[in-house]
Amino acid sequence: MSTAVVVEAPGEHRVVPHEPREPGPGEALVAVHAVGICGSDRELYQGNRPEGYVRYPLTPGHEWSGTVRKVGAGVPDSLVGRKVVGEGFRNCQVCDRCHAGETTLCTAGYEETGFTQPGAMATTLTLPARLLHVLPDAADLTAAALLEPAACVAAAALKADARPGERVAVVGTGTLGMFAVQFLRAISPAELLVVGTRDDREALSRRFGATDFRTKDQPLPDDFDVVVETAGSASAARTAASLLRRGGRLVLTGIPAPGAEGLDPTDLVVRQLAVQTVFGAPPDAWAHTVRVFGAGLLEPLPLVTHRLPLTQFSRAVELVGSGDPKVGKVLLRP
Repeated sequence: MSTAVVVEAPGEHRVVPHEPREPGPGEALVAVHAVGICGSDRELYQGNRPEGYVRYPLTPGHEWSGTVRKVGAGVPDSLVGRKVVGEGFRNCQVCDRCHAGETTLCTAGYEETGFTQPGAMATTLTLPARLLHVLPDAADLTAAALLEPAACVAAAALKADARPGERVAVVGTGTLGMFAVQFLRAISPAELLVVGTRDDREALSRRFGATDFRTKDQPLPDDFDVVVETAGSASAARTAASLLRRGGRLVLTGIPAPGAEGLDPTDLVVRQLAVQTVFGAPPDAWAHTVRVFGAGLLEPLPLVTHRLPLTQFSRAVELVGSGDPKVGKVLLRP
């Protein structure tokens, strides 16, 4: 039976029968294979996602993979049967920022699959076909369900513009941090340092390509060319900046709590650091992710620790918020 998770209001959800929505012009209907849960889904369920960034009642799910089953008018029939992932931001395509390819800065207002538009915690998902990225026929769809967080990190890797032979570092050892290690390894750095809070992530970091691993309370270098921060705390941002040489490049991807005191502007100016930030993934980052994944340079599956049926949504949310170091990526299967 087709089912869907519906969050009626903060803390209230139901698993209900799901009726697939026929694709209209420019749309595609996707059979969902797997959908990931992250901290923002937990915020959605708890009710502490910022106003304007969620619309109840809602079917969540912005990290997903699936297979195209039907297409609407104006969409090539050749898309039917293809394995796909899809961008979440429902950009307007006509504002100046969209024309520049900066779709995550769309000035028409925020709309995103799984937050303000129906998401993938359902048997099917109908969405604009222009948001789809086609995967190789042999792609592992369970692994591909993690390509949304990977795309956010790809955006950071592209902004960092790390070159072969440079010394690069990643601060944070969660899902985003482990993807950052894999993207940065692919450019053949001279060194690849990972800094985290738990030394139990060292083995996985090294498996993904780290040449050194340290916890933040150990002595740290201060002469790296590029640092990507993924932990989402003010202290992580400070640690990341401290790792850089003068003129180094810093990319922040985590979102600290409101009011955080982080980087010292005097330090940024005196050391002439270049600081960039990432929120979401524009199309070029998605294309880069799918290309790197297709080339076998991304290994998402070791990050998955739990696979649950859609009916265990509340259990999945509990796991994501448990703080248990043994909980990695949690996937739901419709």
